[in-house]
Amino acid sequence: MRSTSRILCSIVFAVTSLTVQLAHAQEGGRMEAIMEQRFKAANTTGDGKLTKEQAKAGMPRIYSNFDKIDVDHKGYITLDQLKAAMKEAEASKK
Repeated sequence: MRSTSRILCSIVFAVTSLTVQLAHAQEGGRMEAIMEQRFKAANTTGDGKLTKEQAKAGMPRIYSNFDKIDVDHKGYITLDQLKAAMKEAEASKK
């Protein structure tokens, strides 16, 4: 009986853990989609290069961290750079 209870508890724990992981993955996907939409809206020239001024007008949190994200110091950031910075920030929280 105890063995069955332990097995059942292990299964419940594994399913709960997997559910939480899937929820985080789905939330991350939604956050990435929102970030992409906001990037495209803020990038008023539509060239895929978000300037500091565009970030200031359309993505104030990105503006406040712009120099950290613009690691190449080109005066603009791309969506890929923004995604990489977001992943790095998320990883540092763990």
